[in-house]
Amino acid sequence: MISNTTKESVYSTNKNFDQLYPGPIRRISYLHWTPIEIAQQAASFLAVTPGSNILDIGSGVGKFCLNAGYYFNDCNFYGVEQRSNLVSIARQVQEQLGLKNTSFIHGDFTQLDFSAFDHFYFYNPFYENLVDESLHIDDSINHSESLYEYYATYLYNLLDKRPAGTRLATYQSSLTRIPASYQLVKCDIDTLFSCWIKTE
Repeated sequence: MISNTTKESVYSTNKNFDQLYPGPIRRISYLHWTPIEIAQQAASFLAVTPGSNILDIGSGVGKFCLNAGYYFNDCNFYGVEQRSNLVSIARQVQEQLGLKNTSFIHGDFTQLDFSAFDHFYFYNPFYENLVDESLHIDDSINHSESLYEYYATYLYNLLDKRPAGTRLATYQSSLTRIPASYQLVKCDIDTLFSCWIKTE
């Protein structure tokens, strides 16, 4: 387990944090994993009530949860990810950091019970279906425009069914894919980081 002094250094920059990951994972961090400053902003918005359960949809190697859990230890952060190898890496880093309030689930988010979670985060988890294969994380899962449409629509409907007060933070994601029942309360045009609260 990493000491508290070392943790401060680990969490100080993206470069330092990414050193926890294997080389191939580090090399694609800028494309696929949430930057630590975005993770902190998102967690600050989502972790408003102690004991809240917050889900990262398409958590990859867990960078959002591992940062959020460090700064907000009175909430629980869960990541769901289809790729088993990424879940394994996330769990290994979690163990190194000694975080007790983060958990990683191997599976498809469509199989989860969303009522178990209070608030949500995602970093454009389905966009990989629309880009050239050279930008894919790997070829261990299927990619297609139809899958993008299926997942985006499924998530839209799930979010729309959540109760008023549900919070959502998104990074580099389409504003048009969020239900009208959510009010946009913060939007950084430069980074495409947005915060939403369900009002009805």
